[in-house]
Amino acid sequence: MESEIARVQTAIQKTAEQLAELYEKAQKEGGESSAAIVEVQQMMLEDEDYLDAVYHIIRTETVNGEYAVSVTGDNFARMFEDMEDEYMRGRAADVRDISGRLARNLAGQEDADFACMEPSIIVAEDLSPSQTVQMDKEKILAFVTVHGSTNSHTAILARMMNIPALIWVPMNLDEIRTGMKAVVDGAAGEVIFEPTDDQCREAEEKIKAAQDKFRLLQELKGKENVTSDGRKINIYANIGSAGDVGYVLENDAGGIGLFRSEFLYLGREDFPTEEEQFQAYRQVVQTMGEKKVIIRTLDIGADKQADYFNLGKEENPAMGYRAIRICLKEPETFKTQLRALLRAAVYGNLSVMYPMIISAEEVMRIHDIAEEVEQELKKAGVPYRVPEQGIMIETPAAVMVSDELAELVDFFSIGTNDLTQYTLAIDRQNQRLEDFYNPHHKAILRMIKMVVDNAHKCGKWVGICGELGADLALTEEFVDMGVDELSVAPPMVLKVREKVRAM
Repeated sequence: MESEIARVQTAIQKTAEQLAELYEKAQKEGGESSAAIVEVQQMMLEDEDYLDAVYHIIRTETVNGEYAVSVTGDNFARMFEDMEDEYMRGRAADVRDISGRLARNLAGQEDADFACMEPSIIVAEDLSPSQTVQMDKEKILAFVTVHGSTNSHTAILARMMNIPALIWVPMNLDEIRTGMKAVVDGAAGEVIFEPTDDQCREAEEKIKAAQDKFRLLQELKGKENVTSDGRKINIYANIGSAGDVGYVLENDAGGIGLFRSEFLYLGREDFPTEEEQFQAYRQVVQTMGEKKVIIRTLDIGADKQADYFNLGKEENPAMGYRAIRICLKEPETFKTQLRALLRAAVYGNLSVMYPMIISAEEVMRIHDIAEEVEQELKKAGVPYRVPEQGIMIETPAAVMVSDELAELVDFFSIGTNDLTQYTLAIDRQNQRLEDFYNPHHKAILRMIKMVVDNAHKCGKWVGICGELGADLALTEEFVDMGVDELSVAPPMVLKVREKVRAM
């Protein structure tokens, strides 16, 4: 059986080489957030528990490597699928993906050649992360899958690149063939296989209208976000890595309203160093020139997990040990990030904001730690600048004391995703509660108005960086409330600008 284990180890080496090539491709084409997809799998390939399980099955059951890898992959995937945390459940796809690749290498099978694919609609049971990374993004017309998650890497890629994507579509894949004609309507949420002539004509009309609309939107580049009666609002973009800045510039956003710095911490085995963070932050602010870049400090926890934080299992992680709570309990980790941020602020228009605030006492403690960092940098003779500092308003507690908080910070950014789930007491990732989840609830809108009013009384500005910021049905109401900035996914920037200019 040792010869079989040697076969597995050879296949592991080949798999590692393939993943290294995929990592470089993903980093080049999609930036750090895409490369992190591959990095997660590289970590799994080195996981001692996973490998020990494979070797144990070979030795005790006297089976070949292909069988041992398949069984281990299924066992580990089911383990992840049984977890309560949405992020961890999503890792089941990564386990199956890496196990499948390892088994193919053991059997001497070559990967599918995605480089030569024609422009296509991708239809599948589900899409593995590495399959998604390998595809030529310019040739993907749409994704349609039987299974999947809105938090999957495929869905994230689709949102970033504005590709129509439908998940949880009931289909009999045995009846679907390569070469079939299909229509995917991302707006209506439907797919039609072998459409009739009338359905094709209707789809072509919609495509032409969408293309005409896109061309008109391009004409809005360089225009101001001003209503016909002179009210102005800033429209910024949300990003997850330095590699996403290209989408911001391509869509003519006025700045970056949310840089999710936690992506620097995900998909790795240890904390990013101060220097790693500094280089990433500096790259973004330098690329954006004079435009504002708002970087949110570490928001690990809930659905964003990194094993080396040793957070442990929680019954309700969305309301648990996460975000600023980790930073205040583990100040050295927090100070490392703050040092990198203050150093990067020298190179551009950088602002910092802190997530999951519930009290004025927390903000004062943050200021104390930031002051300690400032003194450390000054003493060491390291160039730095104290940036504009704000907080996320995403808890009902922060809303109710926003008059006090406004006196302690430079700005507010309302995180409507968490604010909605905490206010309505609904887990926004629980599909069974979809009928009850109402982000337009009067309570949410009244809270936003209260926050805006309290901020303006203190002369502070307010933005919205959650999903509601891109909700065109609410744009006019937000402007009427006096919201100063909306930060949205890059492909939504020009659509929101159009809405504002038409008001």
